[in-house]
Amino acid sequence: MVEVNPNGEGLPPAPGSVQVAARRVRTVVAALLAAAAVGAVAGCGGGAPTLSPPLPAGPPTPTSGVPTPAHTVVLVLENKDNSQILGSPAAPYLNALAGRAALFTDSHAVAHPSEPNYLALFAGDTFGLTSDYCPVTLTGPNLAGLLAASGHSFAGFSEDLPAPGYTGCTSAGYARKHDPWANFPDLPAAVAQPFTAFGPDYTRLPTVSFVIPNLCHDMHDCDVATGDTWLRDHLDSYLRWAKSHNSLLIITWDEDDAGSTDNHITTMFAGQMVKPGRYDERIDHYSVLRTIEDAYLLPHAGHSQTATSITDIWQPTP
Repeated sequence: MVEVNPNGEGLPPAPGSVQVAARRVRTVVAALLAAAAVGAVAGCGGGAPTLSPPLPAGPPTPTSGVPTPAHTVVLVLENKDNSQILGSPAAPYLNALAGRAALFTDSHAVAHPSEPNYLALFAGDTFGLTSDYCPVTLTGPNLAGLLAASGHSFAGFSEDLPAPGYTGCTSAGYARKHDPWANFPDLPAAVAQPFTAFGPDYTRLPTVSFVIPNLCHDMHDCDVATGDTWLRDHLDSYLRWAKSHNSLLIITWDEDDAGSTDNHITTMFAGQMVKPGRYDERIDHYSVLRTIEDAYLLPHAGHSQTATSITDIWQPTP
C-alpha cells in the first residue's frame, strides 16, 4: 500500500504511519490464520502419510487343507472388543450364531485405528499406515487382484456407496477408509458395489465378497443391538442359503474399542463345510486372509505368507 500526494504521485508511507501499522497487523493476522489452518489439518491426520512399499506375493500352497467354497462372504464390523459381543444381551443373533459356527476365542486385530486393519485383511499389509487417512493410493498384491489372476472374482458391497466405483472419501454413512479395494487404482471400478447389489440371487455373487455396513450398522456410530439386528435382517438369508450351497460366511471386527495392544475381537466362520465349536488357537487378520487364499489356491499377499492357515474347523471330506 502507498500514500498518494495531492499531485497523484505515489510516496512510500512514513515508518510511523497508520498504513504501516495496519500492514503489520494484517501480516500478523495472516500468519496466525495460516498456523491455525496447519494445526487443523494436523488434527485431522496431517498431510499424506509415508507408506511402506508392498511385499511381493508368496507362492500358493498346492495342498492347503482348506476346502474350496463356491462363495465366501466376509462381513467386517467395527470397534468392539470380544467381551462386548459374546454373552451380551444386546447381540442375541450373533450369540445364537456363535453356537452354530466355528467361534475363535483368541482372535485379534493387528493395528489401530480402523483403516490399517482393513488393509491387512485385504492385502496382507498395513503399509505403515497409522491413521484413517483418505485418500490413500496403493500398489501391490491384494485379494481382488489375486483372485482375478486365478480365474476367480471379487466384489466389495458397501452400504451407502452412492454408485459403483465411487472413490470419494465419504457419502452419507459410507466411509472409504473401510473399503481397502478403493485404494488400489489398478483394480477395475466394478469391484466397488453398493450393498443394494448384494443378492437376493446368491448364485450370482462373485467368488469372494466383502460386505461393509454403513457407520451405524457396523456398530461404529451406533450400538451393538443396532448392528446385531442389521446383520440378522440382511445376512441371515445368505447364511441359510450357504449351508446348503457349499458356501461360507466369515464375520469379524476391524479392531477392539479400547485402543489396546491386545486388540481382542470376535471372529466366526459359518457355512456348510464348517464344524461348529469353540477354537482357541490365536488368529488375526493375516490368518483369515491366508485361509481365504489357500481355499482358492492363490499366492499369498504381504504378511499372510507367514501366517498359519486355519485348517481344524472343516467338516471331514465325504
